[in-house]
Formats: sequence, C-alpha cells, structure tokens
Amino acid sequence: MSKLYKEELKIQRNTPYYQRMSTESEILAEIEALKAKIPETKALYREVCGLLFFRHGITPTTNKLYQFVRKGTMATPAEALAAFWEELRLRARVEIDHPDLPDEIKALAAEAIAGLWGHATAAARGELAASRLEHQAAAERAQQAQAEAEQATAQAQVVADHLRTELASSEERTRQALADLEAERRDHAGSKARVQQMQAQLDQARIQQQELQDSFSTELAKAREATEGAQERAAAAERRALMEIEQERQARAKAEKATEVAREKLALAEARERQQSLEHAEAVTRLQMEANTAKAALQATQEAQRGVEQQLGELRAQLADAQQAAARHQAEAQTLQGLVARLTPAGAPAPARPARKKAGKADG
Repeated sequence: MSKLYKEELKIQRNTPYYQRMSTESEILAEIEALKAKIPETKALYREVCGLLFFRHGITPTTNKLYQFVRKGTMATPAEALAAFWEELRLRARVEIDHPDLPDEIKALAAEAIAGLWGHATAAARGELAASRLEHQAAAERAQQAQAEAEQATAQAQVVADHLRTELASSEERTRQALADLEAERRDHAGSKARVQQMQAQLDQARIQQQELQDSFSTELAKAREATEGAQERAAAAERRALMEIEQERQARAKAEKATEVAREKLALAEARERQQSLEHAEAVTRLQMEANTAKAALQATQEAQRGVEQQLGELRAQLADAQQAAARHQAEAQTLQGLVARLTPAGAPAPARPARKKAGKADG
C-alpha cells in the first residue's frame, strides 16, 4: 500500500494545475454516477475521497469534497475525510506489522512511512495553498478584467446613447427637411397655378384686344361709309344748288354740318381706338412682365428644391453612418460581454462564505 501511495503522490505532484482543472468535468460525471449508486451521504463522501486520491491524484479536502458532492453539512465531509485518512494509516500499519519482519525493520519502516506521510501531507498542503493562491490570483485577474469590461461597456453605452441622440437629431432634421420640401412643392404648385392663371388672363386680354380691334374696324368702316354718303349727298346738293342757290346753300350748310359731325365722330373713334390700343398694350406688357417674374420665381423654387433634395441625401447618408456606428458599438459591447464570460473560469467557486472559511481553517 505504501508503494501505491508513493506512486499516487508522485502523479499528484507532477500533474499541472490546468490539467487538474480540465478533469473537473470528468470528476463531476463520476460523482453523479456514484450518487445514483450510493444513497448514504457519508459512504458517498468516502468513495469520493478514494476517487480523488487514487484515480485522479488529488488530495481531498473538506471544501473540495463539499464542492463536488454538495450534500449534508460541512461536518459530514470532514468526518468522511478523517475516516479515509485513518483507514489509510491502518492499512499501512497492517503491512508493516507482518510477522516475518524483524523489529528493527518494522521500526525503520514505520519511521520511513511516518516521514513519507509527513512529507506527503506537507506537500499536499503546500500544493493546496499554491492552488488557492493561484486560484485567488486568477479570480482577481478575472474580476479586474470584468471591471475593465464593465467600464468599457459603460463607455460603449455612453457612446451608443450619444449616437442615439445624434440619430434622433438627424431624424428630426430629416423630418424638417421633408416638411420644408413639401412646403416648397406646395409653393411651386401655387406658383405654377398663378403662372397658368396669368397666362389665361393674357390670352383673355389678347382676345379682348382683338375684339376691340374688330369693333374699331367696324366703326371705322361705318364712319367711312357715312362720310362717303355725306360726300355723295353734298355733291348732289351742289348740283341742285346750281338750280336753286338758296336750297343749295342750305343743303351745303347741312352737308358741311353733317360732314363736320362725321369728322368729329371719326376723330373721336380714332382717338378712342388709339387710347384703347395703348391701354391694351400696357396691359399686355404688364402681364408679360408678371409672367417673366413668375417664371423667374419658378426657376428659383426649382433650384431651392434641388438644394433641399441634395441636403436630404446628405442627411440620409449621415443617418446611415450613424446607424452603422451604433451597430458597430453594439457589437463591440457584445464582444466585451463575451470576453467577460470567457475570462470568468467555468469551475471557479463562488466567493467563500464565512462558515466555509471557518471549516477550511479547521481542516488545514
């Protein structure tokens, strides 16, 4: 049994810490199988002591046993561990108390085994202390990494909030630009309607001018016909005046008077026609100037609309950049959270409670 103990102790000393940690899943699976076979808690703890010590080369401790089994109180694994060591001591004594051995050899063997036992116990305790220190250092590093990751996550959250604010502002500017564009479109439609209305008024003025010109031509033709008739009557009166001087003078006076009235009517008609022509020309010129002004306003409105559409495109590009930056920072935050999860050891025990620390000190 002492030879087997030496070999197991040698295996335990030569096994690195990370290799023992990698076998925790296998140990847990074997312990679950033992739980199904052994319902009694103390017997289960004794079997786990043998499993750890002989099969995996791990020195069993009260905390480690309770960590693996998680049954009963802290006193149960302590009693099972004491019984396990006592059984090992009894087995070693049985081999030494062989009846064929001289007393001196028995004494030397007992001293050797006692020395080996002391060295093994000291080595196991030193390794346990080193493992605790290493585990504590790893836990501190993990906590520091977690704190850094949380700080980075908080910074990323601040950046994300800032980006969300900028995104909301960009959306507000976009909505305002769309509203301005809609207002510009309405103004453009109104300007276009006014231009069409002015064009209709211009066409109506041209029609009225043509009607006035036709009316003036008709009146002028009538006046000419009247003049020609008056002249014919005057000529007839002159022929008749040769026969009757008095009648001729009267007829001539009447003809001259009628001619004068006709000339006055003709002069008035021509003056009225000229005045109407000037007024219509001024109206046409004024309407043409208003149409040119409306066309210039329409062109300015179209240029402003193009500028607004260009600004809208830039705002949309800025919105897309902001969304990409927000997605990138969100991915960075998720990456940091995954890094924290990976840095936290899978089998790392929770921070020791006061009762558990007290039991560990009693075991040491």
